[in-house]
Amino acid sequence: MMTINEQLKIIERGTEEVIDLEELKKKLSKDRPLVIKAGFDPSAPDIHLGHTVLLRKMRHFQTLGHDVNFLIGDFTGRIGDPSGKSKERPHLSAKEVALNAKTYKKQIFKILDKSKTKVLFNSKWCEKLGTEGIFDLTSRYTVARMLERDDFLNRYKNNMPISIMEFLYPLFQGYDSVVMKADVELGGTDQKFNLLVGRDLQRNYGEEPQVIITMPILEGLDGVQKMSKSLNNYVGIDEAPEEMFGKLMSISDEAMWRYYELLTDIDYHPLKRDVEKGIQHPKEAKVFLAKNIVTEYHGLDAAEKARLHFDTVFAKKGLPEDMPEVRISEVMVNIIDLIIKAEFASSTSEARRLISQKAVSVDGIKIVDVRENISLSKNGSILKVGKRKFCKIVKK
Repeated sequence: MMTINEQLKIIERGTEEVIDLEELKKKLSKDRPLVIKAGFDPSAPDIHLGHTVLLRKMRHFQTLGHDVNFLIGDFTGRIGDPSGKSKERPHLSAKEVALNAKTYKKQIFKILDKSKTKVLFNSKWCEKLGTEGIFDLTSRYTVARMLERDDFLNRYKNNMPISIMEFLYPLFQGYDSVVMKADVELGGTDQKFNLLVGRDLQRNYGEEPQVIITMPILEGLDGVQKMSKSLNNYVGIDEAPEEMFGKLMSISDEAMWRYYELLTDIDYHPLKRDVEKGIQHPKEAKVFLAKNIVTEYHGLDAAEKARLHFDTVFAKKGLPEDMPEVRISEVMVNIIDLIIKAEFASSTSEARRLISQKAVSVDGIKIVDVRENISLSKNGSILKVGKRKFCKIVKK
């Protein structure tokens, strides 16, 4: 059995802040598993590596024998978390939330141990609060305390609207901790205010306050902004192994170490020292990182194939050997239709955008006109979209 200090070494890896460390030590000394809470609003259907920073910390707690509760905020998700927002978020419908939640449940077990994870939905208790319950909950926190939050305060000072519904979000999130009797709640650094509300409400309801652990926000592939699908600087955990590998190889040498810290359990410090001393090339360290991450989500064989694909396409400037084939019956086909048939874009507008970004080529020739019709060569043509997507177009 691990000592408290040995557990803390695992728990504190990659964390931003623990409030309060002494309280956490006392909780770890209890003769029972701790209740670990982390909430996810199903505001988007896909999980990317930025989300996995928190999920991996949940897995650390699982390996230490604690009870992990993955909370899907199907109730709070309809309000929209105001954290870090300069304006009110658009509200999701119940149908949108349900669809996104279903996708979440499918993806999280790539990281968490399904047999040791309890998946909860906060609509189960929030919808039962009723008028009296909401009156009671809202009476336990003040507007002055809400305005201590930077994003609320800045909007208030700039005469920008703040809806009462937005004030409800941290209250309901905090109420989740009360109902779940959470010992520890995990969240990103942008969630700190919400997590502290949970501590306050637990005290108010006569419970022992939860320890909060904040995790850093992972920068995207650009190394600057938060990883986000909307910024197209993300790596999705359901993406093809070759795509994941190629994207990870595109990060900067500096960002690489942060990815090691937050996305792996590897003791990378000896490797970093070798790179700094010139004993090992940064590219070799990056290949090792990419292979380890791809292995976690797709397996070792897929990771090795992804590495070979990368070497062929980028290092040797060749074409991948196992390109998918797209068969068409037309003699000539519009480039937009071709991109969509190859499933390299999900809509006409996305295909147009790719062409405008000069990311599309056929047989090595850049396509710049969205109206261009492609006549296939006798042995088929090679469609390339972006840096990593290839397919062979052949006539039926």
